[in-house]
Amino acid sequence: MSLIVKICGLSTHETLEAALQAGADMVGFVFFPASPRHLGLAQARELGRLAKGRAVKVALTVDADDATLGNIVEALRPDILQLHGSETVARLRDIKQAFGLPVMKALAVETAADLAALPGYAAVADRILFDARAPKAATRPGGLGAVFDWHVLKNLKLELPFMVSGGLTSENVGEAVRLTRAGGVDVSSGVERALGVKDVEMIGAFVRAARATEELMIR
Repeated sequence: MSLIVKICGLSTHETLEAALQAGADMVGFVFFPASPRHLGLAQARELGRLAKGRAVKVALTVDADDATLGNIVEALRPDILQLHGSETVARLRDIKQAFGLPVMKALAVETAADLAALPGYAAVADRILFDARAPKAATRPGGLGAVFDWHVLKNLKLELPFMVSGGLTSENVGEAVRLTRAGGVDVSSGVERALGVKDVEMIGAFVRAARATEELMIR
């Protein structure tokens, strides 16, 4: 099985093209005003056209209401919705029914106790993303460059596809895959030269490093 590589928080033609040319499987777009990577609907429409048919388009939202989600879906035409807030299992179910799109639920991880909610979400979500838990004072739930203890996932038994995120870089992605046996990796701040500013060379380096770990996926 090939490792799925996702580059998230893309906001320009240049960096999106760099991710696509590098061979990213998923490209993520953030719709959350508190994030430095927040994308307007006009931008989303343009970038969505560029990515169409070349990679899986992911719309990242945080506790968005149906009206907001509807506007995002109309503009980006995403292939999957990434729910990165405090959405309940019932909310996931409602969103899937309302929009007819697969959903990826992000779960904040710090200790093994954070996995207690996993079974409920796994019963509804199409994919799980494990991300580092944000500090209490943080204004956004992800994209902070923080790494969680990957050993928490070391013996995880989950039939649902899952990915890891949080502080990944071209230097540590191999170790993350080795410890978690994740089927995918998701990077945002780890390919930025400044907050919210993606770097085309770093994007390419990350994808290459992630691809080099694919032999670790052999069970």
